[in-house]
Amino acid sequence: MPTWQATMIAADGDADRDGAPLLRRRFTLDDGHGAVRDAVLHVTAQGVVETFLDGRAVSGDVLSPGWSSFEWRLRYRTHDVTAALSTGPEHVLGLALGNGWFRGRLGWNGGRAYYGEDLGGFAQLEVTFADGHVQTLVTDGTWESHASAVTANDLYDGQDVDARLLDPAWATTAGTDDGWGGVRALEFDTALLTEHVGPPVRRQEVLPAQRVWTSPSGRTLVDFGQNLVGWLRFTVRGEAGQVVTLRHAEVLEDGELGVRPLRTAKATDTFTLSGGDDVFEPTFTFHGFRYAEVDGWPGELRTDDLEAVVVHSELERTGEFECSDEMLNQLHRNVVWGTKGNFLDVPTDCPQRDERLGWTGDLAVFAPTAAYLYDVEGFLRDWMRDLAAEQAARDGLVAFVVPDVLKHSPPIGAFPDPDSTAVWSDVAVWLPWALWEAYGRRDLLAEHYPAMTAHVERVLTLLSPQGLWDTVFQFGDWLDPDAPPERPADAKADKGVVATACLFRSLRTVADAARVLGHTGDAERFDAAAARIRTAFLEHYVDEQGLVLSDCATVYALAIEFGLLTGAQREWAGQRLAEIVEKAGYRVSTGFAGTPYVTGALSGTGHLDAAYRLLTERKCPSWLYPVTMGATTIWERWDSMLPDGSINPGEMTSFNHYALGAVADWMHRVVAGLSPLEPGYRRALVAPQPGGGLTWARGSLRTPHGNLAVRWEQGEAGLVVDVEVPAGTTAVLRLPGEADRELPAGTHRVTAALTAP
Repeated sequence: MPTWQATMIAADGDADRDGAPLLRRRFTLDDGHGAVRDAVLHVTAQGVVETFLDGRAVSGDVLSPGWSSFEWRLRYRTHDVTAALSTGPEHVLGLALGNGWFRGRLGWNGGRAYYGEDLGGFAQLEVTFADGHVQTLVTDGTWESHASAVTANDLYDGQDVDARLLDPAWATTAGTDDGWGGVRALEFDTALLTEHVGPPVRRQEVLPAQRVWTSPSGRTLVDFGQNLVGWLRFTVRGEAGQVVTLRHAEVLEDGELGVRPLRTAKATDTFTLSGGDDVFEPTFTFHGFRYAEVDGWPGELRTDDLEAVVVHSELERTGEFECSDEMLNQLHRNVVWGTKGNFLDVPTDCPQRDERLGWTGDLAVFAPTAAYLYDVEGFLRDWMRDLAAEQAARDGLVAFVVPDVLKHSPPIGAFPDPDSTAVWSDVAVWLPWALWEAYGRRDLLAEHYPAMTAHVERVLTLLSPQGLWDTVFQFGDWLDPDAPPERPADAKADKGVVATACLFRSLRTVADAARVLGHTGDAERFDAAAARIRTAFLEHYVDEQGLVLSDCATVYALAIEFGLLTGAQREWAGQRLAEIVEKAGYRVSTGFAGTPYVTGALSGTGHLDAAYRLLTERKCPSWLYPVTMGATTIWERWDSMLPDGSINPGEMTSFNHYALGAVADWMHRVVAGLSPLEPGYRRALVAPQPGGGLTWARGSLRTPHGNLAVRWEQGEAGLVVDVEVPAGTTAVLRLPGEADRELPAGTHRVTAALTAP
C-alpha cells in the first residue's frame, strides 16, 4: 500500500451544487531527471469518480470505486499512466465526481447521503524518472473546482446533462480558467483505504435498437430486444435548449412503458442540447431496462440513432451449457443475463427499482451457479470483506443486505427486530464453501473462516429450549408461489423447519472447513453441534417413516439435500416429494429456500424423470413459463407478468432477479454432468443423467487447471459421451447403469447402452 500524502478534497463554493463537480490540477513534470520511467495513479472518491489525464480517461472504469461498507472500507484503484506522461512537461489531472452510492439515494425508504454529505476526490500520482527521482502530485488545497454540465445525477432516478454547459477541454492545458474556484479539505482517515481486489465496472457490450414505434398514447418507444443493465448512448443535433427525455423500463403493459415495478425510482435521463453535434452518455447512473420511452427527439427517431451500453463488473466467462431443448437454452441465457445485470460491483437482488441492494439470501443459493458461469473469485472475495466488516461490528450478525444500508434507514415494519436469518445469514458459510469447491483456494477459505464460525456461533445462542432455530424473525421459504402477492413470507413450509435445516447444513460445512484448515478442535465442536441439531430436527419435525412437518416440497427438498434424513426415512421422503411434485402438475411449489434444491432432491432419490418434468414444465409457476412470455432474464416472481400480459399486482415485482435461476446448478451438475470431486476440480465427476426428452447436452468449464468439458448424445449406437479432462487432473465418468471409469487427462469417447429413467 502506498504511503499516503493526498488529502480528500471537495469543491468549494457552489461548484458542487448539482452533485457532480469537476476537480483539476495543472502541473509540470520536474526537469533534469530524464524521461519518465514509470508513473502510477492511485484514485478513489467519496461518491463515484471518472479520472482524466490531459483530457483522456485514464481507464475504462465507470462508477468507480463502487460501493463498499464505507464506514470501514473505501477502495482505491491504481492505474499505470506512464504513456500518458511521455508527451511533454505540461499536464492536467482531472476528477469528475458523481453522487453514486455514497451520497445518492439508497433503499426504498427515500433516504440518501447515509455515508456523508460531502463528495470528495482523492488522488496520488507518483512519477519515477530515469535517474530514480520521484515526483508526487496529490489532491490538496492547490486544486481547482468547477460545476459540470451534469445538473442532476442519481443511481435510481437518472442523470441530467446540459450540453450548453459542457467544456470538453476542462481537463486539458487548453481549458479556460473562467469560473474555476478553490477546494476545501475534508476530514478523512486514510486507514480506511484498501485496494480493490475485485474487477472494475466497465462497459461490456453494445446492443442496437431493434424497433421504434408509437404507443397507443402517442409515446415513442424503443425495444432493445434484451433486458439489460446500463444506459443509452447517442449523438444528436437539435436546437439549443431543446430537451430529450429518456425513461426506462423492463416491460410493457397495455402497450405503454411498464414503470410501476420501479416504485419510486424515476429511471429517467434528460439531455439539453447545445445546438451543435452532441454526444450523450449518462455514466453517473444505470438502469435495468429493455424498453425506453424517448420524448423531445429532434426529427424522426430511427433504430440506428440509439444504442444500449451494457455495464457490469468485468467478469471472465468460464462455464457454458447447451442442450437439444431450445427453451432450456433460453432459460440458461436468462440466468447468464441475470448474473451480468446484478453483478455490478455488488451482487444485488435487482438492478432497476428503488432497491438494488446486496441481499445475502439471493447470493447464498446462487453462488455455485455464479462460480460456474463466471470467474467470480475476486468479485465475491471483495464483497465478503464487506460482509466480515459489517458482521464484526454486530457481534456475528450477518445482515439482510451487504453493504448494510438498512441500518441507516428508518425501521422496517415488515422485518421486526432483525437478527441472524436462515439462508440470508447463512451466506457467511455457504458462499466461502462454494468458492472453495470451485477454485480450491485454501487462503480464501482461511480468510473467511472467522466469518463462518461467527455466524454459526451466534445462531447457536438463538435456539429454543428444544434446540431448534425457531425463535426469531425468518424469511422462510420467501416468495412461495402460493403466498398472496402482498404477503411474500406466507409460505407453506414451516419456518422453523427451514431454519433448523439450514443451521444443520451450516454447522456441517463449518466443520468441514475446519478440517481443511487444520482446526481439529473446531471440527469436533461443530460436528457435535450439528449432531445435536439433527437429533432435535428429527425429534420435533420428522415422524418415524419420514413425514416432515408442514409436508410440502421445500421441507423435503431441504431435509434430503442437507443430509438430515438417511436410510428408509430418506427414501420415503423422496417418494413423498415426488408425489407432491406430481400432484402440483409438475409446477413449481417452492420459494427462495426450496427452489434451488428441489430438482437435486428428486434426482438424488431416484426420481430423475420427476425432476426433468419439473424443469421443463411450461405452465405457471415454472422455470419455463417466463420463457414462454418472452423473458430474457430471470424474474423475481414466477408470475411477475400474468398470462394476460399485465404486471403482477404485488408491490415487489422485478423482471431481473437471479435467485430462482439457481436451478442452473442442477443443469450443470446433472444434465451436463460436471461437478468437482476435489476442490478446484483437481479431480472431477462427469456424470450426465439424460432425461426430459433431451437428445444431447454439453457443458464446459474453465477450471483453475484448464478446460473440463463433456458432450453426450443419444442415438442408435447408444449413449455417446465425449469428455475433455484438463492436464494434471483426473475425472470419474459415471454413466447410468455403468460402472465408474477413471479418466486421465486428455480427450475420451465412451459409448454406453441407453438406460430408461
